[in-house]
Amino acid sequence: MDYVYLGRTGLKVSRLGLGCANFGGIGSDPSFAGMGETEEQACALMNHAVEMGINFLDTANVYGAGNSESIVGRWLKTQPASVRDQLLISTKASMPVGKGPNDRGLSRRHILGQVDVSLRRLGVERLDMFVIHGQDPNTPIEETLGVLDDLVHKGKIHYIGASNIEAWRLVRALWISDKYGLVRFDWVQNSYNLLDRIRNAEVLPLCEDQNLGFTPYGPLAGGWLTGKYRAGKAYPKGSRMSLRPEAYAELVQEKTFRGVAALTKEAEARGTDPATLATAWVLSHPRTTAVVLGPRTPDHLEGGRRALDVPLSGIERHVLARYFD
Repeated sequence: MDYVYLGRTGLKVSRLGLGCANFGGIGSDPSFAGMGETEEQACALMNHAVEMGINFLDTANVYGAGNSESIVGRWLKTQPASVRDQLLISTKASMPVGKGPNDRGLSRRHILGQVDVSLRRLGVERLDMFVIHGQDPNTPIEETLGVLDDLVHKGKIHYIGASNIEAWRLVRALWISDKYGLVRFDWVQNSYNLLDRIRNAEVLPLCEDQNLGFTPYGPLAGGWLTGKYRAGKAYPKGSRMSLRPEAYAELVQEKTFRGVAALTKEAEARGTDPATLATAWVLSHPRTTAVVLGPRTPDHLEGGRRALDVPLSGIERHVLARYFD
């Protein structure tokens, strides 16, 4: 496993991160709490990740309605200090955790409360990496950065990142941090894959200019880039398209199926599979620090390992992307 610096920080992360969104649920939708990977399956994934050399576990306060953090926390207690001390735990806040008017967002109240909740669930004294999970237009960014600055100085958080953020919001946040001497976002965690490129057209150059890390999630676009969804065929049971198809409705079109078929042929020509090649495409972007994988089995994690050994030139990246234009 290779380890690289997270942006301009002195923190080294593995080039693959283990996404824990399906531990005890499916993503951040509370209606799916109790589904996804069981605790036994989640522990098997974390054990395999450690064996592979992955040192970066990505969870959130809303995954599985809190089950994900709790499962990670219980697993951490079973690990020897030699393992725990090497792991970087990343969690998030901003999405709704209840029905109350202050049970969401990026206010001082919400962040302070949710950081303490996450620390208890995870059974740790500090969060190595903390990410604002989304944007809150109703809370001034000065307030958000101010409370994050306080938490960093108290030692509860070490590094901060921003997820699902546009370039203009990121520029403004960095400017506010520099102007008032507040803690600065060190990396961005947005969705990025062959089917989702446009939203990062300005974010990636900004990351390069400001020397920010980039840890994209969703390299397989909810399973679309594995080739398991076929035109005119029923979606596999338990797949994201069978559980929450509305999140990927825009992909159900001839262009997508045509692109996946071309990706599959390219993968076969390289002696690999489309999921591995799609992940390699994300990893091969010069600004990508690490890719957050969302495996369902240890076997899926191995696909990420194989992707590390599939180098792609700029021309090859362009050719693969053109299949989906």
